Amino acid sequence: CYCPYPLPFASRKVSQYARYLSMPYIKQVRVRSAMRPLAIIPVTILFLAASAPQAVVVAFAPPSSRRSTCNAATGGAFPIHASSISPDSEQQKGTAAATTEAAVSKLKKVLEREYISFFNPMEDAWYSPSVSFVDPMTELSGVDSYRNNVDMLASRTLLGKVLFDDGGIILHSVIGGEVSDDGTQISDIITRWTLKVTAKVLPWKPTARFSGISVYKVEPDVKPSSSTGVQIIGQTDYWDSINLVPNSGGEYGRVDKGIAISDFLGQLKPGGPRAQAAAPELPYELLRRGDGYDVRRYPSYAGVKLPYKRRDEGFGSLGAFTRGMNPLGPAIMEVEKSDTSDKYMMWPLSYAMPGEDVAAVPVGAAEKAGEGQWRTMKVVTVPGPVVVAVREFTDASMEPVVRKADRELRELLKRDGLVPKEGSEEAVRFAQYDAIFSMGQRRGEVWIDLGEHPW
Repeated sequence: CYCPYPLPFASRKVSQYARYLSMPYIKQVRVRSAMRPLAIIPVTILFLAASAPQAVVVAFAPPSSRRSTCNAATGGAFPIHASSISPDSEQQKGTAAATTEAAVSKLKKVLEREYISFFNPMEDAWYSPSVSFVDPMTELSGVDSYRNNVDMLASRTLLGKVLFDDGGIILHSVIGGEVSDDGTQISDIITRWTLKVTAKVLPWKPTARFSGISVYKVEPDVKPSSSTGVQIIGQTDYWDSINLVPNSGGEYGRVDKGIAISDFLGQLKPGGPRAQAAAPELPYELLRRGDGYDVRRYPSYAGVKLPYKRRDEGFGSLGAFTRGMNPLGPAIMEVEKSDTSDKYMMWPLSYAMPGEDVAAVPVGAAEKAGEGQWRTMKVVTVPGPVVVAVREFTDASMEPVVRKADRELRELLKRDGLVPKEGSEEAVRFAQYDAIFSMGQRRGEVWIDLGEHPW
């Protein structure tokens, strides 16, 4: 191929032409300059993998040689012109890519706004009129159908006002949307979220929760009338509870609709009588409702901790220490592997409010701990935010029950590609929400801090 451009640009153009021919192998080349017949300059030789390897030799041509052909590679079948690979077209591609990148960045901010407002309003200009929507239970087509579905969950339609209440969605992240060098291709945009909705049509008003990802198919919108530059042509939702492919490192896959319907209806069943909670619960953000476990984000919290032999004695001592301090639940216990090691119990007392990094320690607790009859008490602060995987159990918190739940949770995390924090296996940590001698279905959990996770 004769290329009337400076050497680096000529080499790049021949590489692009090889890709155009779908011949992928690039190896070393030597180029002979027509301008300087005696100069042999090492650049790049392209071996094009067709029926047999063939070499493309790049040479400099005088400016008057405007037309060229790649006879060595193609037998003259694909003539090319210098004007088709000019520096101007290269600059145009760079400009197109920059324009598309700017539009994708705006689209991500649009999605953030829509999630915060629960799609009220839905910014239609960014969606193709024929946009498709697919989730584990539903398949829709068109902007109007898409909007009506969201409005129903948000109780903004007549049917939605009858069926649902307290709907909302929390956006955890927006990633993806990389643009190709020429600006014509856009990788999928992926959002990670948690959705909740209360079925008020049922007397016991259960709340269904879903967490997962949405995969947005996006393409450049080159119509002269376009005000956005890109548009969403499809959205596919996956739920953490049913769509995570086991032992895939966290990949998602489609499942039968019957599984999705069963998952939804299972959350609407009435529960039996629960044991009375010992204290108001420490607040958290639900990151994942998975198959057999949850993942939560807790803020920094401060509490009082003591070693104990019997759990009822630990509850009694902490109850006396925190009288008048309004402690929180759950009681958090930690038991090391060794049978001779101390066991520890902590009651949370305070937590960091939004905008705060560290929880404030109640003054009364700091003054009492470590003194006199409270000499075994210690005030501790857990830095935050901390991401914790939990698995619930309803049996009494006996050692075999707790250790079994801990093993099961570790197996589930491995299955779904989540990695526990290093050193977490040295102890078992579990939480008890109900009073020590309460009646009814108990609520206990094992907790494992996560080290590697997508949040």
